[in-house]
Amino acid sequence: MVLKPFHTEALNGLCSKDQLELLNSIDCLRAQGISHYVSLPQIIVCGDQSSGKSSVLEAISGVPFPTKSNLCTRFPIELVLRKTSHIGVSVSIVPHESRSESEQLYLGGFHEKLGDFDGLPSLIENAKSALAISTHGRAFSKDLLRVEVSGPDRPHLTIVDLPGLIHSETKQQSASDVELVQDVVQTYMKEPRSIILAVVSAKNDYANQIVLKLARAADKKGNRTLGVITKPDTLIASSESEAMYISLARNQDVDFRLGWHVLKNMDSETGEWSLADRDAKEEEFFSQGSWEDLPRHLLGVKKLRNRLSKVLLRQIAAELPGLIDEIEIKSNACRSRLDKLGKPRASLDEQRLYLLHISQLFQSLIKASVDGTYNDPFFEDAQSEPGYQKRLRAVVQNLNLDFAERISRRGHRREIVNSPSKAAVPRGVIATTREEFMNHIQHLVRRTKGRELPGTFNPMIVTDLFLEQSSPWEALTRGHIKKVWMAVKEFLSLASTYVADAATSETLFQKIFEPALNDLLGTLNTKSTELLTPHQKGHPITYNHYFTEALQNIRNERNKDEYGRIVKDFFGVASLDSANLSYQYKDFRPLVAALVQRAEPDMNRFACSEALDCMVAYYKVALERFVDDISVEVIETKLISPLYDIFSPIMVTSMPADLVTSIAGESEENRTQRGQLDKQLEVLVKGIETCKRFIGVRILGVDDSTAQSKSTLNSTEYDPGDSDEASDNSTTDDVRSLPDSLEPALRNISPPLPEPLLAPQDVVAVDELPEEPQEDDFCSPSVLRKGRKKGKSVPAPPQWDD
Repeated sequence: MVLKPFHTEALNGLCSKDQLELLNSIDCLRAQGISHYVSLPQIIVCGDQSSGKSSVLEAISGVPFPTKSNLCTRFPIELVLRKTSHIGVSVSIVPHESRSESEQLYLGGFHEKLGDFDGLPSLIENAKSALAISTHGRAFSKDLLRVEVSGPDRPHLTIVDLPGLIHSETKQQSASDVELVQDVVQTYMKEPRSIILAVVSAKNDYANQIVLKLARAADKKGNRTLGVITKPDTLIASSESEAMYISLARNQDVDFRLGWHVLKNMDSETGEWSLADRDAKEEEFFSQGSWEDLPRHLLGVKKLRNRLSKVLLRQIAAELPGLIDEIEIKSNACRSRLDKLGKPRASLDEQRLYLLHISQLFQSLIKASVDGTYNDPFFEDAQSEPGYQKRLRAVVQNLNLDFAERISRRGHRREIVNSPSKAAVPRGVIATTREEFMNHIQHLVRRTKGRELPGTFNPMIVTDLFLEQSSPWEALTRGHIKKVWMAVKEFLSLASTYVADAATSETLFQKIFEPALNDLLGTLNTKSTELLTPHQKGHPITYNHYFTEALQNIRNERNKDEYGRIVKDFFGVASLDSANLSYQYKDFRPLVAALVQRAEPDMNRFACSEALDCMVAYYKVALERFVDDISVEVIETKLISPLYDIFSPIMVTSMPADLVTSIAGESEENRTQRGQLDKQLEVLVKGIETCKRFIGVRILGVDDSTAQSKSTLNSTEYDPGDSDEASDNSTTDDVRSLPDSLEPALRNISPPLPEPLLAPQDVVAVDELPEEPQEDDFCSPSVLRKGRKKGKSVPAPPQWDD
């Protein structure tokens, strides 16, 4: 490979003097380290293996890279051009995040410097050795090689050269290498602020080159992809292949919003050559044959530098509002994490103060959640599961309602139905007819007879029947209490995570919340046992008038059914709703006799029926009282109310010193995390300050050939979205609000395609133009300013061509 000395003209073409400040601001952000946290606008060079990527990069930047046909890029190379007072080349390795900690330390220590480019190839070879890349071993790496070129005449610019895409495995390149390279390239392509230089070699059919497929997948509408055709000199003049590539260069086949460009690089095997030789040979080639018919702005590296500079500038201007928003979001998230960590806690007083702070916040969350006022950001969206779990009052209310409904359906042992075989009863409930139930009661009555008269029953029989009927209560109650307790436990876990850092939250839960919750569970079970005991061992007692009402209703309902049956039999009708009776004399004495004879002749059977009615009526009264007692005396009094004192400021002030230290004492991990967050926040804050002057979007609208007024949108109103979703039918161009010194830079941006910035029907207010306006006349700030004052207009500029 032939090495070139430092050359500045190539780099100067990338950035005009007016555009330098805007590009410098982005590189300033990168230098501050903000690219570790947010994606920054950058140019990435990608293509199939041996497509001429490195030659394109060298032609653009003037920095020599390995370009021999048997060599290829083995890892991403980030070329960083920096404007400094000293001249030099610095090479370092940025380990991939998948590397182990020890590997990251080892590779991160690779850092070498040069005074010029002469030693660059050997430095790259040294980097390969450090990355364990060899011909017979590991062929590719995800690690990044950063080449920083510094000098007083260097613009701030970053270009990334990616490994060439491999079509199939070989002896030197395994299937895993093919997959790894594709993964690396796709990762860079998917960055929404990356400009993709898709390099296609004219040596091969472009339909078979993987780069176009991947570029289209990452940038579906081609809004940020610029195609570059290399090696056009390998095509046979006037051949079908040459015509096909000329059509591609005109953007007539694979359509990219930024269009296509053609470069003719020097053959790496031809010996020594300079960049001036390269440019001269390229110009000579494009001045003859079919290539001569292409627009000049699509040919040659000089035009590519200009196009690339303008595309990059436009990309930066378009992405700045979204970049500002993203930095602000990351800054707020960083501050939130630092707030959780609190201030450094070395002394006991600092630790206790920290616990006091989070206990106050914790109590405010408890009060809000128990009261049902969910205004704090802690509660999130009620539609989400965590948001619902944080609404403790809603959770407890719903669980209590579920318990009331469940015990109403499944709390009784037997359920009276007309046909047990056809009835659908809840699991655990025995379906029985009234006659079968009375048979069961009659058996119990015989075994519990006392001195009661025939036709009456021993009051103790109601106790036995009720104890049997309410036997499922305990299991249902224990299950309900456990559910509410688990809901409270989940709430405390979420609350502790919200008010404190991860380490403190975990320790707080283990040492304070879990012991307190276990004690509360014991108290809940004790209280529920206390409430169950009267229903399990005591005699039924109630002074609630609802008991007599329920008893009368039960008897009336039963009598109604029996009387209805007798009347239907007497009149011979199927229903009492409506009956057609003939006008004739009727003897009603049989009806009266039937109603009188309805009385139960078996006195023991009558007693069993009365006992059953009493038990059912008392069960209804007792169940309602029991459900309310569990909700109030157990859940509310013994579980919800004590939450206010589970972690209160008063508790913190009396907490033993060793417990304070064990909870709030800062671990080494937390100290390291705080240091990282402080550094990250500092970088993000500096990034915000750097971007402040670019806040706002100024839009110039054109409607019905009339120059519209400018409106300014705040950055918070800007939704950057996905570049793939941007409209392709926009008739206006956004001009970002920049300092006066940078306005000419944006106004001089020519579009990457051979199309005017404004539609043909649009007009721009100007003063006067020469008879043959030049390209600069349409963009000159002075001309535009004069035009605004005088209000004259001319047609929009012609297509951009040289």
